[in-house]
Amino acid sequence: MRARPISPDRLVAELCARITAFPRDHRVRVAFDGADAARPGDLADALVAPLRASGRAAARVSARDFLRPASLRLEMGREDPDAFYDDWLDARALDREVLGPLEPGGTGKILPSLWDADRDRATRAPYLDLPEGGVLLLDGPLLLGRWLPFDLTVHLSLSRAALARRTPPEAAWTLPAFDRYRAEVDPVAVADVAVTADDPRHPALVVAAD
Repeated sequence: MRARPISPDRLVAELCARITAFPRDHRVRVAFDGADAARPGDLADALVAPLRASGRAAARVSARDFLRPASLRLEMGREDPDAFYDDWLDARALDREVLGPLEPGGTGKILPSLWDADRDRATRAPYLDLPEGGVLLLDGPLLLGRWLPFDLTVHLSLSRAALARRTPPEAAWTLPAFDRYRAEVDPVAVADVAVTADDPRHPALVVAAD
């Protein structure tokens, strides 16, 4: 593997071209996977306008809005990295309420958020309709290796040093979960697109060595 430097604008353009290459009668489910420190949500946000300009409807959803209730999420304590890895995300709800309805022949009716983790209560958000040809842009950490049905996966990778440096001290307890993720899932290898993001101003695409 080698890294090919790319500007942030060019990265957005290349991803937009890849997404719009999907058939117009196909709803496209795109995962932007990465630790909060890698800012996967920023990249997902940047795709909304160019996709809409290309004639594709775009819906933004964040995995942080599909966490389990605190009684389940924090059963092993507030700073357990294995619980963060295994138990925080309600993957079944995410599949049921967001990804499943976008399968071919699905209703296209998705729930943009389920649970407000800060208030520990349901968001009661209304469903929205994503038409055929529309694109779901979903961001969050530790999304790969869960058998979730994505059409395109983008992983934003940070070196251990960059991840430790850019993670707030109060979240440092999550770092072992990302070590485990690298060891068990190898997201750089399994993602459709991998991007090194140690310096967000100078990303690079990870490509196979010649």
